[in-house]
Amino acid sequence: MANRLASSTSPYLQQHADNPVAWWEWGDEAFAEARRRGVPVLLSIGYAACHWCHVMAHESFQDQEVGRVLSQDYVAIKVDREERPDVDAVYMTATTALTGHGGWPMTCVLTPEAEPFWAGTYLPRENFLQLLTAVTQQWRTDRERLEQGARQIVTALQEAETRVAGRPDGPADGASVVPTLAGLGAPEDTDPPAVDLELLTHATRSLADDYDHQHGGFGRAPKFPPSMVLAFLLRHHGRTGDPSALQMVRGTCEAMARSGTYDQLGGGFARYGVDRQWVVPHFEKMLYDNALLLGVYADLARADATSRPWAERVVRETVAWLLDEMWTEQAAFASSLDADTDGVEGLTYVWTPEELRQSLGEEDGARAAALLGVTEEGTFEHGASTLQLRADPEDPAWWASVRERLLLRRTLRPQPARDDKVVTAWNGLAIASLAHAGWLLEEPDWVDVAARCARFLLSEHLVDGRLRRSSRDGQVGAALGVAEDYGNLADGLLALHRATGETIWMEQAGVLLDQAVELFGEPDGSFAATGHDAEQLVLTPQFQGDNAEPGGLSAISLALVRHGVQAGRVDHLARAGEALDASSALLRRAPRFAGWALTAAEELATGPALVRLSPARSHRRPARSTGPDERAPASDELGRAARHTPVGTLVVDGDASISLTDGARAAVVCHGTTCGLPRTDPAQLSRLAHG
Repeated sequence: MANRLASSTSPYLQQHADNPVAWWEWGDEAFAEARRRGVPVLLSIGYAACHWCHVMAHESFQDQEVGRVLSQDYVAIKVDREERPDVDAVYMTATTALTGHGGWPMTCVLTPEAEPFWAGTYLPRENFLQLLTAVTQQWRTDRERLEQGARQIVTALQEAETRVAGRPDGPADGASVVPTLAGLGAPEDTDPPAVDLELLTHATRSLADDYDHQHGGFGRAPKFPPSMVLAFLLRHHGRTGDPSALQMVRGTCEAMARSGTYDQLGGGFARYGVDRQWVVPHFEKMLYDNALLLGVYADLARADATSRPWAERVVRETVAWLLDEMWTEQAAFASSLDADTDGVEGLTYVWTPEELRQSLGEEDGARAAALLGVTEEGTFEHGASTLQLRADPEDPAWWASVRERLLLRRTLRPQPARDDKVVTAWNGLAIASLAHAGWLLEEPDWVDVAARCARFLLSEHLVDGRLRRSSRDGQVGAALGVAEDYGNLADGLLALHRATGETIWMEQAGVLLDQAVELFGEPDGSFAATGHDAEQLVLTPQFQGDNAEPGGLSAISLALVRHGVQAGRVDHLARAGEALDASSALLRRAPRFAGWALTAAEELATGPALVRLSPARSHRRPARSTGPDERAPASDELGRAARHTPVGTLVVDGDASISLTDGARAAVVCHGTTCGLPRTDPAQLSRLAHG
């Protein structure tokens, strides 16, 4: 039995390489084999950190009888949704349309022409075998009816594509479901309303209606980190001073930072909280979540002096986690840490009071249990508890010692597996947040790491001028980059330009964005999810809304806004405005699923606002810092003032085109492509940036 997954660049596919199933990777060869044999296709889509994917793998795909049935009666295809978001989006559309919900693992049965006629998510072994047996029987006796039904499904979904303005990327792992935009059609008039200041105010009020004043976040359980919505609200507050916008950010960020969803020992956020209070997480840690949240917490520390102590702590701990746990030998970031350890969800992370006493001694163990919410009954399963830090410890030195001892003890436990493939889009997000946070908190090492990652992506993921989606161990995958890959990487390069003043990053971002406009641009001004050179699937992939990560349209739009002002490209500012106008129906009707697009619209509403700082005397730093002497000089009041401009104000630190004034640093404030005269007074900077 041939299992063709062993040489895959996907750790998820390699997890199935030893299954007693004749797996194929997605491709023409698999469907040609189905046509040759005259059998249906079993399509299974998941990802490496997915808990229920592991459960189904153990129950079904490692089972000899299931393997026999699949190999005898089907062509079985395994897809990593993170490598092929286009394939995932197409069949998630079908799954949610047919069942009303979706999740991973996604299980679909297709004709040899890739048209779905059955779709679902996780199935226990007995139910899965019943499905396979029933489909096989009906395929043999009434294949024509199944194929006709599949064609009708595809036709109906194709027609729906022309009516639906947008939807989020997809639901949560397993049976958990996030809200979808089902029924949110395009407005009746053919020309969408423009994105204007009233729409941004409306979005803020709509978010306030969904805000959980008691526990932070939006809506009820499960609670997902609303990172892109928070980024928008910070910018809205920066432009308007709206206190409710800042209050929603502060309340949500503090609730998450003190909860079991945040790793109080090792840093980094889990994928989501299964309960309204954020006590119990779904334990997988994703690069994209942590990259986005890193930027949010850094900007919250910038915007709100009250939140700065704990927000900055979260930033520093998250960066430490990224560098300790996610950095790869290829000088880029891995994709995720598994939800499971040895098949048990959360095994690495949860504690009992007895385990705390064994690790810390009776007195410190009891004290730590009280501080961290570890109870005899447990807050998770089997009497174990997640760790929460609902209040700051009275003795920070004691807590630092306890945290270090517990983390050391935790390293002796079995550890979750890491998906070490390098995804272009997610690394672009990490580059942007690291460069930005490194500049804000004057940590040049973080900026250096971001630059190393950017150089790897530009040298290895650009193949014959076309971005690829991912690589592993330096081997680049065949899947072409999608719109979010271009937008997020360009945005990361622009953040590096702002943090270093080096124009090469801005120029390379411009090249990527010009390519993106050509590859993904649509006649209505929007951007397609996949390039015009991409594989043609049975449906057009649609993931332009923002959900777990930025959608393609908003990723490219935000990068165009920032490149437009940093490079003085009026055409890029105009093109971003067109794309945002094309998605205005989504922004108005479902702002929770348009946070990144709203972020772009908020920045565009300020001009965008840009501060160009002339180089500081010590601006050029060594590759690695060795101490505080290498930071900007203590007298750099202008630099410090720039770090306290409103969130949403972009700052290029070290712009060589700005000359020193009488030997002192100077700043030029721009709104869009209109710039003022050089200034040296720090007190004027914030006021000028506000416009």
